[in-house]
Amino acid sequence: MPNLKRLPKPLMDVYEWQYDGLCMGLESSVFFSPDAERGAAKLMRERRAKAICAECPVIDQCRDHALSAREAYGVWGGLSADDRAELLGQRLAG
Repeated sequence: MPNLKRLPKPLMDVYEWQYDGLCMGLESSVFFSPDAERGAAKLMRERRAKAICAECPVIDQCRDHALSAREAYGVWGGLSADDRAELLGQRLAG
Protein backbone atom coordinates (compact mmCIF):
# COMPACT_ATOMS: atom_id res chain seq x y z
CA MET A 1 0.00 0.00 0.00
CA PRO A 2 1.38 3.45 -0.86
CA ASN A 3 2.50 5.63 2.02
CA LEU A 4 0.04 8.51 1.63
CA LYS A 5 1.63 10.51 4.45
CA ARG A 6 4.62 11.08 2.16
CA LEU A 7 2.46 12.73 -0.50
CA PRO A 8 2.16 16.48 -0.73
CA LYS A 9 -1.23 18.02 -0.10
CA PRO A 10 -3.56 17.52 -3.06
CA LEU A 11 -3.14 20.95 -4.60
CA MET A 12 -3.68 21.37 -8.33
CA ASP A 13 -0.27 22.92 -8.95
CA VAL A 14 1.45 20.01 -7.20
CA TYR A 15 -0.04 17.42 -9.56
CA GLU A 16 -0.50 19.55 -12.68
CA TRP A 17 2.47 17.79 -14.31
CA GLN A 18 0.27 14.71 -14.76
CA TYR A 19 -1.73 16.48 -17.48
CA ASP A 20 1.42 16.62 -19.61
CA GLY A 21 2.10 12.89 -19.32
CA LEU A 22 1.95 10.73 -22.42
CA CYS A 23 -0.12 8.29 -20.39
CA MET A 24 -3.08 10.69 -20.30
CA GLY A 25 -5.99 9.09 -22.10
CA LEU A 26 -4.37 5.67 -22.36
CA GLU A 27 -5.91 2.60 -20.78
CA SER A 28 -4.57 1.96 -17.27
CA SER A 29 -3.94 -1.66 -18.31
CA VAL A 30 -0.91 -0.40 -20.25
CA PHE A 31 0.75 0.59 -16.97
CA PHE A 32 -0.92 -1.69 -14.41
CA SER A 33 -1.10 -5.49 -14.42
CA PRO A 34 -4.42 -7.17 -14.94
CA ASP A 35 -5.25 -9.91 -12.44
CA ALA A 36 -2.92 -12.91 -12.57
CA GLU A 37 -0.59 -11.41 -15.21
CA ARG A 38 2.83 -13.07 -15.09
CA GLY A 39 5.82 -14.05 -17.14
CA ALA A 40 6.23 -12.96 -20.74
CA ALA A 41 2.91 -11.08 -20.83
CA LYS A 42 3.92 -8.95 -17.84
CA LEU A 43 7.38 -8.32 -19.24
CA MET A 44 5.99 -7.24 -22.63
CA ARG A 45 3.40 -4.93 -21.04
CA GLU A 46 6.06 -3.33 -18.83
CA ARG A 47 8.38 -2.86 -21.81
CA ARG A 48 5.59 -1.12 -23.74
CA ALA A 49 4.81 1.13 -20.77
CA LYS A 50 8.49 1.97 -20.25
CA ALA A 51 8.83 2.85 -23.95
CA ILE A 52 5.99 5.35 -23.57
CA CYS A 53 7.61 6.75 -20.43
CA ALA A 54 10.96 7.11 -22.18
CA GLU A 55 9.41 9.69 -24.53
CA CYS A 56 7.39 11.46 -21.83
CA PRO A 57 8.19 15.09 -20.96
CA VAL A 58 7.31 14.57 -17.27
CA ILE A 59 9.19 11.32 -16.65
CA ASP A 60 11.29 12.87 -13.87
CA GLN A 61 8.30 14.25 -11.96
CA CYS A 62 6.47 10.96 -12.36
CA ARG A 63 9.44 8.92 -11.16
CA ASP A 64 10.01 11.25 -8.19
CA HIS A 65 6.34 10.97 -7.25
CA ALA A 66 6.36 7.17 -7.45
CA LEU A 67 9.48 6.87 -5.34
CA SER A 68 8.40 9.36 -2.67
CA ALA A 69 4.87 7.93 -2.47
CA ARG A 70 6.22 4.38 -2.53
CA GLU A 71 3.78 3.41 -5.28
CA ALA A 72 3.50 -0.36 -5.01
CA TYR A 73 1.95 -1.10 -8.40
CA GLY A 74 2.35 -0.22 -12.03
CA VAL A 75 4.93 1.50 -14.19
CA TRP A 76 5.62 5.08 -13.11
CA GLY A 77 8.34 7.28 -14.56
CA GLY A 78 9.75 4.40 -16.56
CA LEU A 79 10.15 2.17 -13.51
CA SER A 80 8.21 -0.98 -12.70
CA ALA A 81 7.24 -1.82 -9.14
CA ASP A 82 10.21 -4.19 -8.99
CA ASP A 83 12.55 -1.49 -10.33
CA ARG A 84 11.34 0.95 -7.67
CA ALA A 85 11.68 -1.60 -4.88
CA GLU A 86 15.25 -2.30 -5.97
CA LEU A 87 16.09 1.40 -6.18
CA LEU A 88 14.59 2.13 -2.79
CA GLY A 89 16.39 -0.86 -1.30
CA GLN A 90 19.68 0.47 -2.64
CA ARG A 91 18.93 3.94 -1.30
CA LEU A 92 18.13 2.56 2.14
CA ALA A 93 21.29 0.44 2.20
CA GLY A 94 23.52 3.16 0.74
